[in-house]
Amino acid sequence: MDNNRLLKQERLSGRKRIGTLFSDGSSGFSYPFRYVFVISDDESCGGVSLLVSVPKKNHKRAVKRNKVKRRTREAFRLAKSDVSGMAAEGGKRVDMALIYVSKEIEEYRTIENAVGKILAEIAGHI
Repeated sequence: MDNNRLLKQERLSGRKRIGTLFSDGSSGFSYPFRYVFVISDDESCGGVSLLVSVPKKNHKRAVKRNKVKRRTREAFRLAKSDVSGMAAEGGKRVDMALIYVSKEIEEYRTIENAVGKILAEIAGHI
C-alpha cells in the first residue's frame, strides 16, 4: 500500500528543474489540461515528478483551485505506477507539469481520464 503514496520526491520543486521543464520540455493538450514534460537521464533517482498549476485567472477562489489540484494529484497518484516503473527501470527521470485550462471545475472522472491519457503519452516517449 505504501507504493501508492505521493511522496515528497514525486512533487516537482526547485527553480532549476522547473525552469528546465518549461524551457526544454515537450508539451501537449488533453482536455482539461495542457501538459509539459521533460525526460532526462538520472541513474540515482529514476521516477516521475509532478507539478500541478491552476491559474488564478480562471478560478478566483482558492477553495476551487485547491479542489482541482486535489483531484489531479489523486488521479496521478492512482495512475502513476506504470510510468514510474518504466522510468525507474530505464534510469530516467520524468518531470511533468499539468496546467488546468478549463474555466469550470470538471468531474473527477474527466480529470482521471485526462491524466491517464497524458501518462500513457509520456510512457510512449520513455
